[in-house]
Amino acid sequence: MGAIPPILSYHKIDPRFELGFTQLTPRVFRRQVETLARLGYRSLGSAELLFALSDTPHPTPHTPSFVLTFDDGYAPLVQHAFPVLADHGFAALVFVITDFVGGENTWDVQYGWRRFRHLSWDDLAHWQDRGVEVHSHTATHARMTWLPEDAIAEELGRSREMITRRLGRAPSGVSYPFGSADGRVRRLAEAAGYTLGFRGPNGAGGDPLMLERWPVYGWDRFGLPLVLRDSGAGRVGRALARFTNRCAVGTAAIQRALGRRYRA
Repeated sequence: MGAIPPILSYHKIDPRFELGFTQLTPRVFRRQVETLARLGYRSLGSAELLFALSDTPHPTPHTPSFVLTFDDGYAPLVQHAFPVLADHGFAALVFVITDFVGGENTWDVQYGWRRFRHLSWDDLAHWQDRGVEVHSHTATHARMTWLPEDAIAEELGRSREMITRRLGRAPSGVSYPFGSADGRVRRLAEAAGYTLGFRGPNGAGGDPLMLERWPVYGWDRFGLPLVLRDSGAGRVGRALARFTNRCAVGTAAIQRALGRRYRA
């Protein structure tokens, strides 16, 4: 198994304030991308990530690399994130909730009663030819580990089928909602045709279908994201990321209590 590059996870890149912790301002995001570019980092797409995870010898000299991902697929990415990545030649993976593409995030718990729109299929089609790959975040963003097997298979399969039909490319990757997956979910993701699966900061070694990701939350306003640092600050950042990711179970519980597993 090859070396696993760090995988960053972003959510909302939006100047509007919200009470949650997944929002990052466009200014901070641009500063982080510019810092990564200045330090010589190279972002990998899904095919390059699979190659990096393989045992195939790498013929090119080592350069620092990472994977940049976005969960949920919020509309302001078109204005505040994708052009910044294009300016620096960075690839990215965006994971979309297919039942809510082009609609509002009524699936979510609106802290502060503010809703956010998701990218449209036209947005995704435009940017997928410009280095932004489109992958699955399931159909409704239900917590997979709380569902029976037939519901998990339906969430994974329907989402993959929709992306393939609308964009002409079958997604190889799935981001498990809330970063939550177990052996059962992994098996069903593989059966649905996925070759890459992304969890939260609790991945399972080098298993391509249980990869660890490091979320960049609203408090991380530094040039180089804390989770990429080797220093004490990096360890604190990773600990905070793990703690906050665990708190997401509360959002999932509220969703379930409100019956929010439905189509837009």
